[in-house]
Amino acid sequence: MIPLLQQLHVLGYALHVTVITRTGMQHAHRQLGHIASISYLPWDLPFLMQRFVNTLKPALLLLTETEFWPGMFKACKKNNIPMVGINTRISDRSFPKYHASRYFWKRWLAPINLFLPQSPLDAERLIAMGVDAKKVRVAGNLKYAVQAPDVDSNALRQKLDPSLKRPIILLASTHDDEEKRLLAMLPAWHRLQADVLTVIVPRHPERFDHVAELIANQGLQYTRWTDEQNSDHRQVILIDGMGILQSLYCIADIAVIAGSLSPIGGHNPIEAAICGRGVITGPHVQNFRDMMSDMQTAGAAIIANSDDELETAVARLLQHPHELRQLNGQAALFMQNKSQVLANVLDAIAPFLPKPCA
Repeated sequence: MIPLLQQLHVLGYALHVTVITRTGMQHAHRQLGHIASISYLPWDLPFLMQRFVNTLKPALLLLTETEFWPGMFKACKKNNIPMVGINTRISDRSFPKYHASRYFWKRWLAPINLFLPQSPLDAERLIAMGVDAKKVRVAGNLKYAVQAPDVDSNALRQKLDPSLKRPIILLASTHDDEEKRLLAMLPAWHRLQADVLTVIVPRHPERFDHVAELIANQGLQYTRWTDEQNSDHRQVILIDGMGILQSLYCIADIAVIAGSLSPIGGHNPIEAAICGRGVITGPHVQNFRDMMSDMQTAGAAIIANSDDELETAVARLLQHPHELRQLNGQAALFMQNKSQVLANVLDAIAPFLPKPCA
């Protein structure tokens, strides 16, 4: 949502963002505290939501993804506040529940003026839940509306690889069990290219020490990101800090996105693509199915159906640099072709926007 909110701020609109978790609050303050007021969302009880809406007096409510709160809808309807669902996504897991209770959702979602789902499948699911098809317009996924991080790539590359010559394989957002399976692939990659450097980024910080132990048990030479050591002889670097992954995509040669070897559903491939990096994943990418399908069709992603396939895919890219350049080039072109999604969403919500405050 951040690029959309930034653009609305530039256009002169006052913004208020609600969150429901402590982590969300911290992230919102870090990313949006300079352009928006931020609060926790009240419990979705009619009298609390009515008081919240009466206090805030919003001119427009934007509902992200599946933030469906019937009490809020009722309060906004009572105050004649237009409501637009943006980036709406109905997941595989939640759709059966929504569909089974569609009699209620048809009534609860009726006040929404417009839905802008991420994909045609999400649009079909909204309509199956009882939403009027005339209120549903596919706009694309706002996750495409990202910008490459502002990073000193040369300095970052030199910190990881003082020689500036080693091929870097990034293992991004790894989960329990995945690190062990990925680390077992390293000997095959080293046999093909002895100086390959593997950078591993666990998804959850509480697992940093455990992953360090796994690396040591494999007999690999490694250092941690927070160590001051800087050696050309290490085989693995463990990233034991937060907020670094996006920058690492800018300097990695090969990007493997985990959370996909196990049935977790995968993680956002666009963070790599916006940096001009194609991605390799395991088979479990249901959280980003449409994105991954589109990237695969564009030649910007490789979905491996097994650990052996993933190991072979990385090995092939190490052996055939021209195929790696093509994969990464297609990722950059893919993002260029998707750059209109933010404009699409702004155009769609324009009829509901009030006159800017500034």
